[in-house]
Amino acid sequence: MFDEMTGDGAEVRAPYSDIAAWIEASGIDALRRHTAEAEAIFRRIGITFAVYDEGGDPERLIPFDLIPRVFAAAEWRRLERGIRQRALALNAFLQDVYHRGEILRAGIVPERLVYRNAAFEPAMIGVDPPGRVYSHVVGIDIVRTGEQEFQVLEDNCRTPSGVSYMLENRECMMRTCPELFRGGDIEPVDVYPEELRRTLEEVAPPACDGDPVIALLTPGPFNSAYYEHSFLADLMGIELVEPQDLFVDEGLCWMRTTQGPERVDVLYRRIDDAFLDPISFRPDSMLGVPGLFDAYRAGGVTLCSAPGSGVADDKEVYVYVPEMIRFYLGQEPILQNVPTWRCSHDEERTYVLERLDELVVKEVHGSGGYGMLIGPHSTAAERTAFAEKIRRDPEGYIAQPTLELSSSPSLAEGGVAGRHVDFRPYCLIGRTIRLVPGGLTRVALREGSLVVNSSQGGGVKDTWVLAE
Repeated sequence: MFDEMTGDGAEVRAPYSDIAAWIEASGIDALRRHTAEAEAIFRRIGITFAVYDEGGDPERLIPFDLIPRVFAAAEWRRLERGIRQRALALNAFLQDVYHRGEILRAGIVPERLVYRNAAFEPAMIGVDPPGRVYSHVVGIDIVRTGEQEFQVLEDNCRTPSGVSYMLENRECMMRTCPELFRGGDIEPVDVYPEELRRTLEEVAPPACDGDPVIALLTPGPFNSAYYEHSFLADLMGIELVEPQDLFVDEGLCWMRTTQGPERVDVLYRRIDDAFLDPISFRPDSMLGVPGLFDAYRAGGVTLCSAPGSGVADDKEVYVYVPEMIRFYLGQEPILQNVPTWRCSHDEERTYVLERLDELVVKEVHGSGGYGMLIGPHSTAAERTAFAEKIRRDPEGYIAQPTLELSSSPSLAEGGVAGRHVDFRPYCLIGRTIRLVPGGLTRVALREGSLVVNSSQGGGVKDTWVLAE
């Protein structure tokens, strides 16, 4: 297992030299005090997430680990190139499958993965979003297995969450440990809201006749990510609206204000496709805005991200992203996929079923750490039940090796100890591509655990990218 601070040996790696010295000089008691201060800040501000199926108060304080995860400038340059490349290819794939379907005709991606995919929206066929951008915020989940080995675990093309934690983690660290930032050698992340707003402005619809008016569309305060919705709207200086605040008239989108209706040109929507518009999608949606999709299709408003973008982040479609990069960009992938077996293929399914005790099995449409089997940590009964699920619905599952995710020094009960981490940077796509130097590091705070999701006991860390 690769340790982010010491690599494969006992010597501290150069990017972590200041962190190692800080840990030693501070001592465990001081680190614990700083952690308590950070938790108090999180509680006071209200940085929570929601878990609705476990009983009790659904609002949880997300665990924050004080010891940051650090990338050297050279490491970040490589990651940045790979992230940009992947985000471009995913958007090219979306443009293609909703138009000519060249990659399907070429036999590179099976048609069933697109046309039988629940995330595919037939209503988007032939629709050209402004700038031909479908996914405006692409979250790429990356794991590290060695000093030079970075692999993509999955893609998020719809509405990747967690960016508020990236920003608040940094703010919290700067408040509790300001001495770490005095050298000015840590790249800032606080430009993200401004960069996101610029991205949204760049994809204003054809009907926009001035400076675009932007709003963030939220399902409301009962949504698990509502804190992030309100947080981002506030930082961008845009309106936070719920569906009842909007209406469509003469092909344009309007929001109700105390001074009368006001045009909305761009909606950064955080509502799932199916609930956006009861006329075009689910008729029983209480969250939708009637006529919104027709206004979008006619160029009266831009929806970010576009309906149907989720077909690009399906866990089986993920297998083909390296081929997308070759097909659309004529390049070799900079970041490799994790080896993946598709249970929809007979030979690969047989391989998976014979090795359930070794592999991680995931639902193709699962998220949040649910619907998974981590073979080495499972019981015989759990493997038997999962095998039956795979046999009943082979197209619904993929499997991957149990990776030796890198560990990052974290504050544990007995002191500082390595805990497994992953990384989600956020790539913004408008007329240009923007990527702040950093992202969300999630950490599996339970010893030996590989599941970093906050709903499954994971926490978050500040992520540093060192300046040149």
